[in-house]
Amino acid sequence: MHAAGEPIIIGDDCWIGMNSVILPGVILGSRTTVGAGSVVTKSFPEGNCIVAGNPAKIIKQL
Repeated sequence: MHAAGEPIIIGDDCWIGMNSVILPGVILGSRTTVGAGSVVTKSFPEGNCIVAGNPAKIIKQL
């Protein structure tokens, strides 16, 4: 039996691109956009940004 993982918290008005992976424990702040195919390994709680890549990093602040 597996232990329950940490929750993923997604803020308001977020967009998540197709085939993206968001790991357990990640927090995405409001109005965060995740590029298609990205692997989100850390939190972006401040929101208002576009993240993309593997691992995902901020590519633009909104």
